[in-house]
Amino acid sequence: MKVEKVKQIAMGMIIPALIVLLWLGATFSGSVPESILPGIPKVGKSFINMIKAGQLGNDLFVSLMRVIKGYLVSVLLGVTLGTLMGMSPNLKRMFLPVITVIRQIPIIAWIPLIILWAGIGAASKVIIIVIAAVFPILVNTLSGISETSERYVEVAKLYRLSKWQTFIKVYLPHALPQILVGLKLGLGVSWMAVVAAELIASTSGIGYRMSDARSLMQSDVVIVCMIVIGALGIIMDKGLSVIFSLFTPWQKVEAKK
Repeated sequence: MKVEKVKQIAMGMIIPALIVLLWLGATFSGSVPESILPGIPKVGKSFINMIKAGQLGNDLFVSLMRVIKGYLVSVLLGVTLGTLMGMSPNLKRMFLPVITVIRQIPIIAWIPLIILWAGIGAASKVIIIVIAAVFPILVNTLSGISETSERYVEVAKLYRLSKWQTFIKVYLPHALPQILVGLKLGLGVSWMAVVAAELIASTSGIGYRMSDARSLMQSDVVIVCMIVIGALGIIMDKGLSVIFSLFTPWQKVEAKK
């Protein structure tokens, strides 16, 4: 088992190692201008300087607070509406066409309109996050609830369970894995949405820092921000996976079979 784990890690490191080697080759050979692709030592130095100045920590804090606010609203809306639509065919027929149309509009297309409505402050970023993240959560919740066996629902009716009891005892256990997948996707989308919004119009946040560095031709700062965004995204994804595994212990048992 340990050998297989080491093999998986080694396989996963092949592409990153190749990227680093190509990066080193391009910068040391001088074939690529430093203003376009700075060397790894320069990027590392910028990373340290940004940490010491408190700049990177402040930018990340601002962006994370926006993500948390928008994500929590998305979870509340997505799970609630997805559950109601899954349990009520009439509500599903009423809302699904509109939701299907709206979710086809790319999040980048919403940004100019939201900025016109809410300005370039934190409120517009939260709204953009909600629009981006609510649909993965809603669709996965709806799918999980809708796929619950009708036989179980009939048994619940036979025992005269209330709607809430039916949800807790019948729908939720079946739909939970898909709901958790939706929550995971929603968090990833939230992180991408806030960076995109801050890149276009903002005065703070990690996306703003990247946009400001681009205008000043500080490609090393841009790369630092990109690496930090990717690393934090992985940490959040893995953190959610650990939390979700606590709620679905039976999936571990099934995976071992």
